[in-house]
Amino acid sequence: MTTVADESPSQSETSAASALAPQIGVIMGSASDWDVMREAGALLEEMAIPHECRIVSAHRTPDRLYHYAKSAKERGLRVIIAAAGGAAALPGMTAAMTTLPVFGVPIETKTLKGLDSLLSIAQMPFGVPVGTLAIGRAGAKNAALLAVAILALSDEAVARKWEAFRKRQSEEVAEAPPKKP
Repeated sequence: MTTVADESPSQSETSAASALAPQIGVIMGSASDWDVMREAGALLEEMAIPHECRIVSAHRTPDRLYHYAKSAKERGLRVIIAAAGGAAALPGMTAAMTTLPVFGVPIETKTLKGLDSLLSIAQMPFGVPVGTLAIGRAGAKNAALLAVAILALSDEAVARKWEAFRKRQSEEVAEAPPKKP
């Protein structure tokens, strides 16, 4: 999925990665969440993983959420990343309506700095699991990487990309701190 930096995701956007049937769904409760969730989209794009990004609000578009979650598996999705702030119902409601793995990304809020979102997502009742990530950008990036790791279990091409990413990441770490000038 290709996006312009200041735009929210649209259903008409396509790229080489999303030209194939999407395997990962990235959903968020509002357009303002895209500032954080574009990080997940960028990582999936970098690794050429077919994905889609959509705005699906649990509270304001419940019918959209219902149709999205109920059709996800038959549309070929294998993992859903759901981001939300405040009451953060989107990840839990999505998980309640699909058997696909769901990763929740708490979005930082002005009132409680995302702690409200984190607790809403992390405190799911037994039987409706949501993998909860860190608040904000790190959570968005790690949710994308976890989704890739799941796909890598059954797809050799994705496994090679995942291993190359991990290797490159390790190689970028310096062995010693820089010397003073």
